[in-house]
Amino acid sequence: MAAFTMYSTPWCGYCLRLKGQLKRAGIEFTEVDIEQVPEAAKIVEQVNNGNQTVPTVVFPDGTAMTNPSLAQVAEKLAA
Repeated sequence: MAAFTMYSTPWCGYCLRLKGQLKRAGIEFTEVDIEQVPEAAKIVEQVNNGNQTVPTVVFPDGTAMTNPSLAQVAEKLAA
């Protein structure tokens, strides 16, 4: 089961890096391309003061991180 949702775009270098790190660490996540899912773009805008900044990670408790490091995501999941 995915631990969180990562909102991204296919051309975002920061997204590609984080996805690779998460996969190597064995951390499951659901990825949503904000260019393909308009509702997802609105979620990202809400979290980022109107900006479509990716990667944006949203956890089940409703908290979010923008462009987090692998360490930040792992720390949040361990809490």
